[in-house]
Amino acid sequence: MYAVIETCGKQYKVAEGDVVFFEKLNQEAGDKVKFDKVVLVSNDDKVEVGAPYVKGVSVEGEVVANGKAKKVLVYKYKAKKNYRRTQGHRQPYTKVEIKSIKMA
Repeated sequence: MYAVIETCGKQYKVAEGDVVFFEKLNQEAGDKVKFDKVVLVSNDDKVEVGAPYVKGVSVEGEVVANGKAKKVLVYKYKAKKNYRRTQGHRQPYTKVEIKSIKMA
């Protein structure tokens, strides 16, 4: 059984027991998280697609940790103009373990 959920402006395919990295959520480690915006649910041979969301279905998870991803270097450069800029960025994330997919 798996589901496609929408959160943080993106869609994620999740199943029970998966560990997923979302963009930063306002939750602390150990908190429970509930995702109500379920776009699709597949239960073995039956697939249910929402318009836009499937009613009565939710995905529950638990926040494992908050952190930052590896540093990405952004380098700007213009040829023959002596213009060079280096900037680093670390995207914050929330690590969530999916506990259950509940259907009404």
